[in-house]
Amino acid sequence: MDIKLIRSEPNKIKELLGRRGVLSEKIDKVLELDEEARRIKTKLNTMRAERNSISKQIAKYKAEKNESGVVDVLNHGKELSNEIKVEETKLSEIQKEMKNTLLNIPNVPYERVPVGKDETENVEVRKWGEPRKFDFSPRAHWDLGPEKGLLDFERASKLSGSRFTILYREAAQLERALISFMIDLHTSKHGYTEVMPPHLVTRQTMINTGKLPKFEEESYSTTIDDLFLIPTAEVPLSAMHSGEILNENELPFKYVAYTPCYRREAGSYGKDIRGMIRQHQFDKVELVMYTTPEKSYEALENLTREAEEVLQYLELPYRVIELCTGDLGFVASRTYDLEVWLPSYGAYKEISSCSNVTDYQARRANIRYRKADNSLAFVHTLNGSGLAVGRTLVAILENYQKKDGKVEIPKVLRPYMGGKEEI
Repeated sequence: MDIKLIRSEPNKIKELLGRRGVLSEKIDKVLELDEEARRIKTKLNTMRAERNSISKQIAKYKAEKNESGVVDVLNHGKELSNEIKVEETKLSEIQKEMKNTLLNIPNVPYERVPVGKDETENVEVRKWGEPRKFDFSPRAHWDLGPEKGLLDFERASKLSGSRFTILYREAAQLERALISFMIDLHTSKHGYTEVMPPHLVTRQTMINTGKLPKFEEESYSTTIDDLFLIPTAEVPLSAMHSGEILNENELPFKYVAYTPCYRREAGSYGKDIRGMIRQHQFDKVELVMYTTPEKSYEALENLTREAEEVLQYLELPYRVIELCTGDLGFVASRTYDLEVWLPSYGAYKEISSCSNVTDYQARRANIRYRKADNSLAFVHTLNGSGLAVGRTLVAILENYQKKDGKVEIPKVLRPYMGGKEEI
């Protein structure tokens, strides 16, 4: 967070973060540490200036042949150096505590985000399409998939434990088809640049994008190298320009990437335990944008519409909801979720989350842009699933199933499936 903003508008920041359940004492703590750090800095500047003047004093006493004066000044210089070291240690400890405190404070919510305690108070924005009315009892994907030899939960569990799936034949082909279709749509129509990023990233990259220290227990890490398997392509895409200064006239940057994603789902015990809805490893096509502060909320609307278009081409009914303050992700200022209709649940389930992160990640990663007047400012970053591939596959299996047990393939995917019309 911007410490200058906290200093200048503490009550506003407390009020906005209070909507997210952040206690005002956290902001008070930051302000106390900031004030103490500035006090020590002032003291250090004075002491260092005094130490720098010692050589002049020594030269003066030597010219006067005042040996006792020289000794006194040298002794005072040693004492001063020791005091400076003590104060520098204090400052370093305070700055470390302040940084750790700030790293654990979420982003400030956009003022127009609906206030609410949890997901039950999210607000529906719009719907598209109508849930299909079946003239037979539709099968859940966790039954339909194994029966047709497309999904294998038991062997995946034997290999890796719970929350993993093996895909066979047309299911594996459909997964690839969805990835290719999504990437093609976002690059050819929506103007995104395709990226294939690393799947392992450093601890600093995870910190830069807001995944650490808050969500370390949710992450898979390699102990020896201290590298992390990415929970989403948002991480490498949003951190690619860390430490860089971008040109305003080149913005926005729009990146799209397909990657597997890895999440421990540590806090999801008992949730969506059947099927492919909540997995430790899943495929996702991710959209990330870098833009200016003035255009970021408009960019969020555009990014959300671009993600929606995937569902429209697939002719899958969905709705858009805006998350309330109590359900907002840690780094997000404003978020729209896309929820696709799943007959097995008789409900809409999240398939994409589109967020404006404002300058929250850019400050951590030090990503700035040069404005027309030559001044520097932090970019705003946005991200969204375009879409979660496994959940899209599930939606197709369930919504496109037929009475005879076959599954129709959406028209837009047939060229990617070798012309097949059904499974």
